[in-house]
Amino acid sequence: MDPSTTLPLTVTLAVLVAAVTHATWNAIAHGIKDQTLAFALIGGGGIIVAIPLIIVAAMPRPDCWPYLLASIVIHVFYNLLLMRCYRVGEFGQVYPLARGTSPLVVTILAAVFVHEHLAWPQIAGVLVVSAGLAILVLAGRRPGRAAFLAAVGTGLTIAAYTTVDGVGVRLSASPVGYIGWLMLLESLCVPMFALLRRRDVLLKQPRRILLSGLAAGALSVLAYGLVLWAQTRGALAPIAALRETSVIFGAIIGTLIFHEPFGRSRIAATVLVVAGIVLLNVG
Repeated sequence: MDPSTTLPLTVTLAVLVAAVTHATWNAIAHGIKDQTLAFALIGGGGIIVAIPLIIVAAMPRPDCWPYLLASIVIHVFYNLLLMRCYRVGEFGQVYPLARGTSPLVVTILAAVFVHEHLAWPQIAGVLVVSAGLAILVLAGRRPGRAAFLAAVGTGLTIAAYTTVDGVGVRLSASPVGYIGWLMLLESLCVPMFALLRRRDVLLKQPRRILLSGLAAGALSVLAYGLVLWAQTRGALAPIAALRETSVIFGAIIGTLIFHEPFGRSRIAATVLVVAGIVLLNVG
């Protein structure tokens, strides 16, 4: 189908659920101090969930595999950069910067490579959501140079795989099969490294850490699976902007779990993001 630039209510709700889920698994990842261990467990959880999806879903069409394989490579760099972010920066700094970089870049990439041209209300919605996310970055304590570069690099990889997967999943004729194969293949790298180089550390972890990491991996599959489904039914740019409302949910989690102040800036950012969501759905 040719996705409309106006998102149906079901698509909007699915992406918002994905945003909450995404913020949750990232908060779990940030809470595990050993980032190699964290992402190894997340990869393991992703593999556990991906295998049943591959078994029950139809095989994606051959046309989508170049995009799926390209996405796997991009996701590997994304995970490495995200691990770097959480090593050198605070959750409330790097998470909004990484997520807030991608919506505008996706808008440009979708226009150039997918020939999706949004109506003015949707363009305004993307800009307003991005402005709300920018407030979260600029209002607080500035991230250091290393954290800033890692977060921006992460945001660019997010924009890249969002665009690539938006094309690939539409060609696949099997969104569930696409997400299953994607998550299985891209989740193998860090767990394999951890088993080869950090097995002793992995086996000595408390059960709570192991289960929380695996749960985060399952949540990551759910979050991105919902986004991929949405990309078969809506334009890439507004979905990318909606998805990055996870930053607001991340700010709430940061306040409740990591005891970071919410403050006026986060309230203002929340109001802007809500206004942007309304504009994204004006048709």
